[in-house]
Amino acid sequence: MRYRIAALLAFFSLTAYVLRMNISVAAKFMMPDLGITEIQMGQVFSAFMLGYAIFQVPWGLLGDRSGPRRVLATATLLWIVTTALTGFAPGRLVPAGIASFVCLLILRFLLGAGQAALYPLAARAIGNWMSGSERAFSYSIIIAAAAAGSAFTGPLVAWTMVSLGWRAAFYLCTILAAAIGAAWYTYATDRPENHPRIGEAELKFIQAGKPPAASRTDTASWWTLLRDRNIALICASYFLSSYVLFTFIFWFYLYLVDERKFSVLSGGFFTSMPYILALALVPAGGYLSDRLGRRFVAMGGFGVAAAALFFGTRAENPYFAIAALSVSVAFLMSTEGPFWSSTIHIAGPHAGAAGGIMNMAGNLGGVASTALFPVLVKHFGWPLALGSGSALAIVGGLLWPMIRVDRDDVVESSEGDAS
Repeated sequence: MRYRIAALLAFFSLTAYVLRMNISVAAKFMMPDLGITEIQMGQVFSAFMLGYAIFQVPWGLLGDRSGPRRVLATATLLWIVTTALTGFAPGRLVPAGIASFVCLLILRFLLGAGQAALYPLAARAIGNWMSGSERAFSYSIIIAAAAAGSAFTGPLVAWTMVSLGWRAAFYLCTILAAAIGAAWYTYATDRPENHPRIGEAELKFIQAGKPPAASRTDTASWWTLLRDRNIALICASYFLSSYVLFTFIFWFYLYLVDERKFSVLSGGFFTSMPYILALALVPAGGYLSDRLGRRFVAMGGFGVAAAALFFGTRAENPYFAIAALSVSVAFLMSTEGPFWSSTIHIAGPHAGAAGGIMNMAGNLGGVASTALFPVLVKHFGWPLALGSGSALAIVGGLLWPMIRVDRDDVVESSEGDAS
């Protein structure tokens, strides 16, 4: 039963990334249709990231208090409304030009605010439903599903744009969001002991596999969590990781089409390559993290990602560049299991709030990335704008030796010390 809950969360993750990335492909047709520049589109991307970052902690705290089932289902309603309006409102309800630009800023901010619920609440659900020895692998499956969504989005949106127009792509995504939201609300429960179909043996296994600290009920404020040294270092590393990753999530398609001169359809196909590779590497990273240690996997992933990014941006052959950059993204995503399992382990019963804080830090990196990247491209060109991420990946990996990821204690309550 616990694997079915993880599978639902994985489909949630897949859908979330389809909704998140659809505009990065649709932008190719949206910009001339709505009279929006590349820098303005970068600001639209940043609006999503800003809403996503701001609402991480509130959703995480609410999930710790009220449970992930209803809270995540409620957040999905915002996904549905904003995605549908993104396809319908710009250029129709509001005129093209500055009005459509502002409309997209608002809608993408609200979509980001709604999607901010997913990964903190998934961390809470994984903490409730999985034993300690299964968490990194379970969360890596959720992240692998995000990679699947990313791989699926490029070809799907490119084909839909060519066949039916860019608006139809958003309508199709709306249907996906409604389907997964309904399935989650109907089937999931906050805790395994509340599910009518769970067996006694599985329930005992889940409870026996949790560390003693995971059953504590003391409450920690977000400030207490922020003061924890390990949480702070994880957040700093995740900020750097996300800065690099989101340059690819939002700009890789345009890089292939505008810089490498691929067609609309072939660009959509090759945009999926990093995420197809990540489908294998992310679960492998989670599996190895549970067995070899989180630090080893995280540092290895950052190191390979930095090297591949450095060489990929300097390659003259476009197919070699795609291969190297795909390796970079996939290895960077392979660190997600260590990040999330470390946060769940360190935060204990405060996993939702701590996951929100970590993801907020990551998405502040995304805000910086999506806003700064088009400026770097304009003034220095695509190779330097992309290649600068290799230095950030190196720094992100070098923070991990300072993180105590295998300790047995958890963050104390707001009255205690944050160690």
